[in-house]
Amino acid sequence: MSVASFLETSSGRRLAYILSEGQGPTIVFCGGFKSDMQGGKALALEAFCQARGQRFIRFDYSGHGQSSGEFIEGTIGDWFADALAIIDTFAGEKFVIVGSSMGGWIALLVALARKERVLGLLGVASAPDFTEALIWKQLTDEQKRLMQTNGHLPIPSCYDQDPYLVSYKLIEEGRKHLLLTAPVDITVPVRLIHGSHDQDVPWQVSAELLSKITSKDATLTLIRDGDHRLSTPYYLGLLTEGLSGLLAAIEKA
Repeated sequence: MSVASFLETSSGRRLAYILSEGQGPTIVFCGGFKSDMQGGKALALEAFCQARGQRFIRFDYSGHGQSSGEFIEGTIGDWFADALAIIDTFAGEKFVIVGSSMGGWIALLVALARKERVLGLLGVASAPDFTEALIWKQLTDEQKRLMQTNGHLPIPSCYDQDPYLVSYKLIEEGRKHLLLTAPVDITVPVRLIHGSHDQDVPWQVSAELLSKITSKDATLTLIRDGDHRLSTPYYLGLLTEGLSGLLAAIEKA
């Protein structure tokens, strides 16, 4: 297992990352909500990039994995800033960004912020605006009141015995970064992958995202019976195929 290195950011965070050297452009992987860089998708993409000699970086947001900070204190803006810090320090002149679930939202924000450097984007079960559409709007009035009063609310998780504590700060700050209310001005090649049986982030989110992206080279692959994690060997194979196709499209552009 690779040993993590650490980046001390200007905001005082200590971010864990693993960089595999190779040819450019650098592939940057952004993980999901409460996920870390040791997940199956991150490792499958790393192995794919190493096999083809492609530069690759994976990292942990603050409050995730080996990075500093408490998860409950984090916001979309914080994790977006973490991604930019990693990219601006290590990604070089040009990069391709891959995002899973919440990481898909972060990847979109990065692509918009670094238009002159990003060459392409791959989103896997992308979850832009999830704090508003998939959390806040799904709560009852009483749950909203409790979250505002207590500052947080336990949300049941399919992946953990204990519920996630979701902060009201996460909801409020997330509203500064909502994307699906207007066209998403990304013009580079975009590939979206989503499972038709995703119970956490409905595939219609990716369909709406596809309709908002301005790129003329943007596609959505819907995986029959695919769940949210898409972590079986078969699904991971589709993921690496998606990245391979994206890189081919970038080379032709």
